[in-house]
Amino acid sequence: MNFRKMFEFLRDLQKNNNKEWMDQNRYRYHEVRDDYITWLNELDQKLMQVDDNYISTDGRKALNRINNNLLYHPNKPIYKDHFGAGLDLNASGKQGDFYIHIGVNESFLAGGYWKPKKELLDSIRDAIDYNGDEFKKVLNKKSFKDTFDLIDDGESLKTAPKGFSQDHEHIDLLRKKTHAVSHSLTQKEIMQADFIDHCVHVYKEMMPFRDYLNKAVTV
Repeated sequence: MNFRKMFEFLRDLQKNNNKEWMDQNRYRYHEVRDDYITWLNELDQKLMQVDDNYISTDGRKALNRINNNLLYHPNKPIYKDHFGAGLDLNASGKQGDFYIHIGVNESFLAGGYWKPKKELLDSIRDAIDYNGDEFKKVLNKKSFKDTFDLIDDGESLKTAPKGFSQDHEHIDLLRKKTHAVSHSLTQKEIMQADFIDHCVHVYKEMMPFRDYLNKAVTV
């Protein structure tokens, strides 16, 4: 995968974020996109080898559209400044994906649940209530803390959620509406020959975190 071409395309796109420019340079977009899909499929195969519960995801389905949704966000640019893709997806939606975000302003790997629907958040809270010690053991593992930042959506409750005591031993986790982590990437790291292996390493470090959450919403 030629990530240098991807970054060059994204930088040019952000300088010329309009349909006319995209139409004239669509061949560049397709070249980068198709190369990235091939890379995603290679990563998909590697992740299958390290996780027995991994759900194979075709790169074309994993890749998000580069167009912004202007219906709900009319003030955004027409096109995104990044390529985003979600692997390890199931049809029911009851599974947090392994998300890959490569862009001109920021790049990162992430996983977990960003503002999940009420039924999913309720299930996660029930799991924390039942066995929050296991989750905290995952969160407090040194290698995990060294690898990830907890994503803060800024919407944690100030009081206990309904049905839980204010002095619950895991009240800090129960108040959260988002349970997700991210691992920042530099352009230099992405363009290294072993970048795909780095993604596998991060995935493996994230597995206990995602396993806990995915089990919580499916059991």
